[in-house]
Amino acid sequence: MKDTYKTILKPSQEALFKDRNSKFYGYAFPVKTEEDVKGHIESLKKEHYQARHWCYAYVLGEEYDQYRANDDGEPSNSAGAPIYGQLQSYDVTNVLVVVVRYFGGTKLGVGGLINAYRSGAQLALENSKIITRTIDISFSIQFEYPLLNKVMRLINDFDVKVIEQEMQLNCKFDLAIRRKEASKVIRSFEEVYGIELLENN
Repeated sequence: MKDTYKTILKPSQEALFKDRNSKFYGYAFPVKTEEDVKGHIESLKKEHYQARHWCYAYVLGEEYDQYRANDDGEPSNSAGAPIYGQLQSYDVTNVLVVVVRYFGGTKLGVGGLINAYRSGAQLALENSKIITRTIDISFSIQFEYPLLNKVMRLINDFDVKVIEQEMQLNCKFDLAIRRKEASKVIRSFEEVYGIELLENN
C-alpha cells in the first residue's frame, strides 16, 4: 500500500521564461486547501497587476485526488493543462504552480503558448526543494498512569508520532503512524490490558 507522497518544502524562487518579448514568470507554492490557492493567486495578481494572464494548476490531497487547471483567458488547454502536466511529471501534490504572463506584442500561437507555460512551470518546480512525506493514520488511546512505561515502550519500538498528550491519573495520547504499519501497531496497543482505543471523529 502506497504510504508516501511528494510535495515541496517551501515556495520556489521566481523563474522567468521569455519568448518573443512575452515574459512568463513561474512560481510554485506548497498548499493544503483551495483557500491557500486563492490567497497565493490574489497576492500574485497584486504583485503583477500589469500582467495579462495568471494561469495555474494545482494538485491537493495525499492521494493526489483533487486537481484543477485554469487557462485564465488563454486558448483552451494552452496554459493550465501544460502546467498541470508538469505537476504530474514531477509527481507532486499539495502544490500550486502559477505562471504569470506579460504579453510582448507578438502572438505565440497555441503551440508556442503550450511550450511557454510548460517551461515556466518546469522552471518553478526545478527551483523547488521536493521532499517525500509519509501518509499517516491517526488514532487515540486512553490508559491509567501506571501503564505509561509500557505505552512509551510501544511508542519508541514502533516509531509512533505523538501529536498530543495529556498525562494525569487518566492519560490520553493522540498518535500517528505510517499507514502500512498502522494495523499491526494499533493491534499491539489493543493487546495491552488497560489501554483503550478511542474513536477518532
